[in-house]
Parts: sequence; structure tokens; C-alpha cells
Amino acid sequence: MEWTGARYTDRPTVEVRTWIDAPPEKVWALVSDIALMPDMSEELRSVSWLDGATRPAVGARFVGRSEHEAFGTWQTTSQVIECEPGSVFAWAVENPAAPSAVWRFRLRPENGGTELAQWMQLGPGRSGLSAAIDRMPDKEQKIVFVRLREFERNITATLAQIKRRAEA
Repeated sequence: MEWTGARYTDRPTVEVRTWIDAPPEKVWALVSDIALMPDMSEELRSVSWLDGATRPAVGARFVGRSEHEAFGTWQTTSQVIECEPGSVFAWAVENPAAPSAVWRFRLRPENGGTELAQWMQLGPGRSGLSAAIDRMPDKEQKIVFVRLREFERNITATLAQIKRRAEA
């Protein structure tokens, strides 16, 4: 990831793509199964559907519990904002109108397999990162850059896990 000088209010994003030798339906089964995500994440410890939901659908909510050495432990409630089986699965963290983050998997058939992209956006709503920025406003751009680089590394690892499972 190259330095962009982005600030939190810029709603900075990161995206990683990979090609998987498996059809979109098989890849979809993995990315849409939120119960698998803690096994593929360095930060996410557990996740569970809320309000009786058992699978992704627009409006469905789930709670995730995470841990990071610099931020400690926390939990967030997310709401599915896009859900097109075999194509896209996205959720907003906390308030969908002003989320602390937005996450998206996008699938596209390609060369007999699937191009899978995972994308995330910080903000515009406040998050744990906001507190660090409040304490050190002169370091905001560096704080944002370091966190985006962490996300890029973690997304790359998650996509590698999905690829390995889908191709097995």
C-alpha cells in the first residue's frame, strides 16, 4: 500500500483481489458464511446472527467480537446492506446511515473460476480509531495509513484462506 495522506474524514478504502479456481457459487458459500470468518481473521474472534437471522439478507444484523493488541477487545453490530447471492455481500458496521466501516465481498466469474475482491472503507462514523486520532490529531494521517495497511494485510490473508478452501 502506498502512502496517500488520507484522513479519516476522507473515508479511505482498501481493496484486495484474487482469482479462485472455483465457481462463484462455491466461493459465495464461503464468503457469506459469517461463522467461518473468525477462523480466517487475525482480529475477529466470534460472530453470530441477531434477531433470528440465520443467513445474509439485506437488513439482517450480526454481532462481531474482535481483539487487537493496540485497541483491546470490542464488539460491534453490523447490518447487511447488499446481498446478491454469487455476486456481492456487504455490511455496514454500527449505524448503517453513518457506519464506522463498510465491508464488501464482490464476486465475478472469470476464466472458468471467480475473481474475488474484498473491500473496506473507514468511516464516516466514529470508531475505535477515532479515539486514537482524538488523542494524537497531528498523527491522523499516519494512524489511518497504518490501520489501512493492517487491513490490507489481513484481507490478503483472508482471501488466501478462502481461495485454499474453495479450491480444496
